[in-house]
Amino acid sequence: MDTVEQVEKGQLSIHTDNIFPIIKKFLYSDHEIFLRELVSNAVDATQKLKKLADFGEFNGELGELKVTVKLDETAKTITISDRGIGMTADEIKKYINQIAFSGAAEFVEKYKEKEDTRGNIIGNFGLGFYSAFMVAKEVEIVSKSHREGAEGVRWTCDGSTEFSIEAAEKADRGTDIILHIAEDSEEFLGKYRLTEILEKYGKFLPVEIEFDEKIINNPNPIWTKLPADLKDEDYLAFYKELHPFSEDPLFWIHLNVDYPFNLTGVLYFPKLKNDFSAKKEKIQLYSRQVFITDEIKDVVPDFLTLLHGVIDSPDIPLNVSRSYLQADGNVKKISGYITRKVADKLAEIFRNNREDFEKKFDDIGLFVKYGMISDEKFGEKAKEFCLVKNTAGQHFTFEEYTNKVKDNQTDKNETTIWLYASDPQKQDAYVQSAQKRGYDVLVLDTVIDPHFINGVEQKLEKTSLKRVDADPLDKLIEKEISLESVLSKEDEEKVKNLFEQTLSGGSKLTISVEAMPTDELPVVITMPEFFRRMSDMAATSGQKSMFGDMPQMLNVAINANHAVTQKILNASQDEQTQLVQHAYNLALLSQGMLSGSALTTFVQQAVARL
Repeated sequence: MDTVEQVEKGQLSIHTDNIFPIIKKFLYSDHEIFLRELVSNAVDATQKLKKLADFGEFNGELGELKVTVKLDETAKTITISDRGIGMTADEIKKYINQIAFSGAAEFVEKYKEKEDTRGNIIGNFGLGFYSAFMVAKEVEIVSKSHREGAEGVRWTCDGSTEFSIEAAEKADRGTDIILHIAEDSEEFLGKYRLTEILEKYGKFLPVEIEFDEKIINNPNPIWTKLPADLKDEDYLAFYKELHPFSEDPLFWIHLNVDYPFNLTGVLYFPKLKNDFSAKKEKIQLYSRQVFITDEIKDVVPDFLTLLHGVIDSPDIPLNVSRSYLQADGNVKKISGYITRKVADKLAEIFRNNREDFEKKFDDIGLFVKYGMISDEKFGEKAKEFCLVKNTAGQHFTFEEYTNKVKDNQTDKNETTIWLYASDPQKQDAYVQSAQKRGYDVLVLDTVIDPHFINGVEQKLEKTSLKRVDADPLDKLIEKEISLESVLSKEDEEKVKNLFEQTLSGGSKLTISVEAMPTDELPVVITMPEFFRRMSDMAATSGQKSMFGDMPQMLNVAINANHAVTQKILNASQDEQTQLVQHAYNLALLSQGMLSGSALTTFVQQAVARL
């Protein structure tokens, strides 16, 4: 057996003929990225020339500084041209032949003492150029340096490790990248396809991009400007540019921070109402005005994905991956900063113009509630401005509502009860019954509310939320019953037995006789709060009830003071059965729980009695 007698040191040997095909095939998962990378390189070359002119190191005429993309379907080529700094033969050998040697990184290092250079230069790792070989069987570079007296040079490579470099005629400074498209990538030889890619990745690049004789980008989007230089009309116009067919947003936040990370952007609050999933994934992530992704759930908390707009940070690289985003420290800081800014903005609007905030809350309440239950830090701030609305349309903060109802809706354990309706129209009879007793009822009818209800109880001490039709009201509030039953104990037991003997089927019924006002239904059906809430949460999550096919747990309260109850007691045996079933079906109907053949039979019987 071979043994190592002493510690040896050396260098790993990397064979370019092995690594080059890997770079070509796996550099990016989506091959359309090649156009983003090459156009970004052309923009870099242009930005560098501008910087050199600013530094007094280029004294020539800048002229028109745009990047041009040309398609030749006959020759099967795509050409990306710029009038930037260009390259000499030595620079091509240095920046192109040495894989992963970044000219952008070297430029930034050289001029790091100058004014904000890094924020204007896109490239970083020097690998982007090789994305060309994902779609091209051959790549040509024709370049001429900006330096006085420079000559043109042509570099050619067919995707192997061999290249050729020679003198070339070129009238003007800058670089042309000519891609000879491979057969398996001819999808990129379509005008529509190239337009689609350029508009996706280059819509806001800082240099004009021309394709098919049209400028396809806005080089000066509003997030690159100071808020003091912008008007409301500018923000609204930009929103229309992002989302042409959307309603105007309610308000917006302009992000601008340079420490401890760089971040700019504009986030808009759209009208959400009860629309949840369709509004998500409308924030676009950029790095120095280059589009990265609109799947930003790893950059911001999930509830913030309900907002629309743009986030731009040079601290996020172009070759971003989900695993990178999840682990990166800067991304986590960005997430926390945006969350705080959004909470502060909402609190500011609430304090400065509460009336306007209340008008908009129906549209943003979904967002605020989602944030409260999903993000602890946001939730703590949101307790100040999250509103609840009662059936009269009045809005309250949590503290205000507790103070409003605590005298009348506090149980024996000094827990304040918030009664709520999840569907005020269907639950109107229960709402009216509560109001007759002097109780206030909230409206919690959005898709997020079943989860929000649990969140409120966790955040507020001695507060419990009960759906207005979950249990008999006096049991919910645990008040002393003020009404007395007109029935004797014997008659109460008799009518209870009649209902127990008559009713059967798919539900598990808990039957009781209660003293209720005479103008309420003869029978009231409720579901225990726990089961009701679990069913609501399962429904809003698109899942089956956690109870599966188990019978529904229903409370059946017979109104002892109703005339129908007395009629049942006085009827013949056959008529008693019919009256019990009819009163029970009427209660089911009031809850929207009567359907199918049972509903048809009920209607037919009702018609027969006319």
